Amino acid sequence: MPTLDNFRSEFRLNETLQALRRSAAATADDIAQGFFDITHSSFALLGLVVVAAVITLTARPDLRLAGELQLMTWLQQRQEVVAEETVAEPEVVELTAVERATAANPTELPTRQAAVAYWLSKKYGVAPEPLSALVANAFEIGQKAKLDPTLILAVMAIESGFNPFAQSPVGAQGLMQVMTKIHHDKYESFGGRFAAFDPVSNLRVGVKVLQECISRAGSIEGGLKYYVGAANLPDDGGYAGKVMAEHARLLAVMSGKRPAPAAPKMITAPRPAGPVPTSLPAPTPAEAAKEAADQLAFLGQS
Repeated sequence: MPTLDNFRSEFRLNETLQALRRSAAATADDIAQGFFDITHSSFALLGLVVVAAVITLTARPDLRLAGELQLMTWLQQRQEVVAEETVAEPEVVELTAVERATAANPTELPTRQAAVAYWLSKKYGVAPEPLSALVANAFEIGQKAKLDPTLILAVMAIESGFNPFAQSPVGAQGLMQVMTKIHHDKYESFGGRFAAFDPVSNLRVGVKVLQECISRAGSIEGGLKYYVGAANLPDDGGYAGKVMAEHARLLAVMSGKRPAPAAPKMITAPRPAGPVPTSLPAPTPAEAAKEAADQLAFLGQS
């Protein structure tokens, strides 16, 4: 008999568990159906709202325009706020006068360079600080271009006397009196033709032109004749001799010797105004005519 009672008890327990499972499943189904009904109704309601809004905006263009204007205004304001938050304006850094100046302390140069800077400063009446910067650049560029830096400085001395704003009657400009109109392409990497009056830029361009002239002529003296524009003339007016004499004096200064005094000034032929070196592009007839017209106009205004 105990076995039968146990069997009945287990049977009742199984029926109870099955009833609970059926009840839980029914409850879950009811919840899911209710959620679906609510969601379906919400989407339907949202659809109705959208349809009503579209009908209203279609029937009332003034409301649509007002809404569009308000929306665009809000978007623009939001964009400005985001731009102010994410993009910081670059800080403008002004260079000091010392940083803008093309100058250097001569006492910081190597001994031989300092001697050259002081000697040129005394001879040409130019402050030693800007001359020191030019001397340092001449030595640096000369080494790269395989040109004697004292030759570069000698050309500079004879051409302009170290006046960075010098200009000849034929348009040669700056320290090394480069013909800017002819060699304007060489100034592009320095910012344009106005860089002709920047001492260091003019020095670098002048060295390029001098290097081309010497390579074309095959000798320093011949290259100087090309450089001065006397390649096709029988005489360069003593230009090459002046440069070479100054070059020799600078070499003596570098070696610690007393340079030989300059020869007495003699009346020599003026520096030829042309032709342009054959290794370099010559101005076209139209450019030459325009330059002559500009000079006449300038004289007429004087």
